[in-house]
Amino acid sequence: MVRTDRAARIAALRYCLGVVAIGVGYFVAAKGAQSLRYTASVSAIWPPVGLGIAVLYLGGLRWWPGIFLGELLVNGELLTSSNGIPVGSLIGQQLGNMAEVVVGALLIRRLIGERAALDRTEQVGGMLLGLGAATAISATVGTISLLAGGVVTHAEVPAFWRTWWLGDSAGALVAFPLVVTWVHAPAATVRKLATWEGGLLLAAVVVLAVVSVSIDDAVTYMVFPALIWAAFRFGPAIAATSTAVAAFTAIGITAHEQGAFFKHTIDERVLSTQLYIIVAALTTLFLSAVVCERRRSASDLVDARLRQEAVAQEERQRIARELHDSVSQALFSTNLQTRTAQRALVREEGQAAVGQALTAIGELTRTAQGEMRSLISELADDVVADGLVSALRRRAAKLNAESGTRISVEGAQPTMPLSHHVEAQLFGVAREALTNVVKHAGATAATVSVEERAGRVILEVRDNGRGFDPRAAHTGHYGLASMRSRAAEIDAALTITSRPGHGTVIRIETGPQRDERG
Repeated sequence: MVRTDRAARIAALRYCLGVVAIGVGYFVAAKGAQSLRYTASVSAIWPPVGLGIAVLYLGGLRWWPGIFLGELLVNGELLTSSNGIPVGSLIGQQLGNMAEVVVGALLIRRLIGERAALDRTEQVGGMLLGLGAATAISATVGTISLLAGGVVTHAEVPAFWRTWWLGDSAGALVAFPLVVTWVHAPAATVRKLATWEGGLLLAAVVVLAVVSVSIDDAVTYMVFPALIWAAFRFGPAIAATSTAVAAFTAIGITAHEQGAFFKHTIDERVLSTQLYIIVAALTTLFLSAVVCERRRSASDLVDARLRQEAVAQEERQRIARELHDSVSQALFSTNLQTRTAQRALVREEGQAAVGQALTAIGELTRTAQGEMRSLISELADDVVADGLVSALRRRAAKLNAESGTRISVEGAQPTMPLSHHVEAQLFGVAREALTNVVKHAGATAATVSVEERAGRVILEVRDNGRGFDPRAAHTGHYGLASMRSRAAEIDAALTITSRPGHGTVIRIETGPQRDERG
C-alpha cells in the first residue's frame, strides 16, 4: 500500500512538472514571436499554436492544462501592460486559443493517425486541413471578442481576421511539423545533420534566406533551391527544420526594418511575409513526402521481387520433388523391366530383332532418365549460388562430357553487383542456347563469353553449326520463346544473329545494374 501511494505521488509530481514545462515552453515561444513583431500589436506568425497542437497530438489531451497555463502567462502579461484590451476580450481570446489547440490536435489525429512521420502526401494534406480549420476557430473567436470589447471596428474585421488566421496558420505550419518529425526519429535526424552535407545544407538555407529577403528586389525565390535540396536528400525532419530557419530569418530581417518586405505598408508587409512562409512550408513538406513515397515504392518493389524469387525457388523445389517421386521412378522401373525382357528374349532363337529393339528402348529410357535427373538437380539446387560464370563452366563441362561438341567459357565473374534473379535468367538463356547447339546445330565447337561494359553485362553464345534464318517463323520452338521470355523478365536486350551455313550468335545484354541487396 505504501509503495502504491509513493508511485502515485511520483506520477502526480511528474505530471505537474510536465504541465509546468509545457506552459513555460508555450510562453517562451510566444515571447519569441512577440520579440519579432512588425508593430506593437502585429506578429507575422504565432508559433505557440503549432507547439501546443503538437504536444496534445503526441502526448494526448491530458496535457491541456500546460497549454492553459501558457495562455494564462501570455494573457496575464497583456493584462498588466497598457494595451487597453478589456478583460472580457482577453478571456474570449484565451478560450478561442484553447479551442484552437484542442480541436487541432483531435482533428489531426483523426485525419493522419497517431505519431505520423509526415512522409506521405495524404498526411501532409490532412495536417494542412486540420491546422487550417483549428486556426480559423481562434481567428473567429478572437476577432469577435475584440470586436465586442471595442478593440477593433466592424470595418477592420476582415483584415484583422485574415491577419490572425494567416499568422496562426503560418506559425502552425512551421512549428507543428518541426516538433512532430523530430520526435519521430531524433537520433537519425541528428546523424544526418552531423554530416558534411547536413552542415552545408543548413549554411545554404541561412545564406540564401538572408539574401532572398535582404535585397530590395523581388528575389525571395532564391531560398527554394536549398529547401528543395533538404526535401530530396534529408527527409521531413530536416525539411521542416530548413523551413523554420528560412521563416525566422525572413521575419527577423523584416522586423529589423530591412529587406524587400519592409518596403511595403504594414498590412502588405505582414501578408507578404505570411504567404512567403506558408508557400515555402507547404512546398517543402509536400515535396519531401513525395520523395519519401517514391523511395518507399522502390523499396517495396525490390522486396516484392525478392519475395517472388523466393516463391519461384520453392515452387521449383516442389516440382523437383514431384518429378523425382513420380516420373523419375517410373522411368527407372521401365528401364529395369526392359532389361529383364531383353535378357529373356536373347535366350530364345529368332528373337534377336526384338532384343535389339528392347536394347534401343533401354538406351532411350536411360537417356530420358538422365535428362530428368539433370532437370531435377537444376530445379532443386541454386545453380548460380557461386556466380554466373562458375555455373556456366559447370554446364559446359557436363555437355563436353556428354556430346562431341567442344564448349569453352571465356570471361570472369562481373565485378558489379548482380541480383540472384538476373544471374539466374542469364544462365537460363545460356543453358537453352547450349542445348540447341548440342542437339540441333550440328556444331563442333561453341564459345560462351561474359563481358562487363559500362554498367552492363553482355553474354554471348557463339557456335560454328549449320545456322538458320532468324526471320523465318519457328512455330513451336520452345527454346527461342523461352530465351526471349527470360530476357524480357530482366529488361535485357536479346539478339540472334545467324544464317544457314554460318553458325549462330545469341547475345543478351542487361540494362544498367544496381545493387538490389542493400
